[in-house]
Amino acid sequence: MKFNFWNKGFFKRFIKITIKFLKISFISFGSFSLLVVILSFTTLPFWLYYWLGTTNSSILKKPAYIVLLSGSGMPSESGLIRTYYTAQLANQFPTAKIIIAMPSSESQKNDDAAMIKDELILRNISEDRIIYENKGTNTRSQALNISYLLNSIIKDSSIVLVTSPEHTYRAVLTFRKAGFRIVGGFPTFENSISANITFDDKKLGGRTSMIPDVGNSITLRYQFWNHLKYEIIVAREYGAIFFYWIKGWI
Repeated sequence: MKFNFWNKGFFKRFIKITIKFLKISFISFGSFSLLVVILSFTTLPFWLYYWLGTTNSSILKKPAYIVLLSGSGMPSESGLIRTYYTAQLANQFPTAKIIIAMPSSESQKNDDAAMIKDELILRNISEDRIIYENKGTNTRSQALNISYLLNSIIKDSSIVLVTSPEHTYRAVLTFRKAGFRIVGGFPTFENSISANITFDDKKLGGRTSMIPDVGNSITLRYQFWNHLKYEIIVAREYGAIFFYWIKGWI
């Protein structure tokens, strides 16, 4: 007997199971979305982000090397803020060498690593203090390549890693796994504007009917959206930490 997909009883069961599956999926997705929105009105996303940036951020010893771990290209938000903080550290520790860890070509004078070098020079960092690590394409390979670069002095060299706050925890553990004993992290936290940025909606004109006045609500204008962003960043980073742990890289 041939199987008939359009058998009335089977078709009904198929529709019933499909509707049940869709219902569970919509409820699950809706519940998850609601939880994400609720958390965005709390400070939990920020503190999870802050924890990743501060847990391994101590500078244990005067650094011999300051390692700028690549973010996006140059110019970019992450590239510029890491360069800024690297220059701050380099001026604080004038004997430390700076290692720019970013994939690049030594033959190209205008690539991202060269632009970071130029930016450091603009901030009064001597060119002869700057070293390139231009082969690594993730944190693990950068750590291994820098360990080969420093070779015999790796165990006694104090280094500081300049990177984004969410990446600091994993980066320090990765470099320790690669053989470095004295590793500190320097998270590149952004600074919030200190001025009062509230405004009187009525004074600015425009439509006012049916539109809420949000001039005095920093939470709705900025904090809620920032916390949504932190939730995505933190979720991605905890996933990366788990992956590195499974691989034995931390």
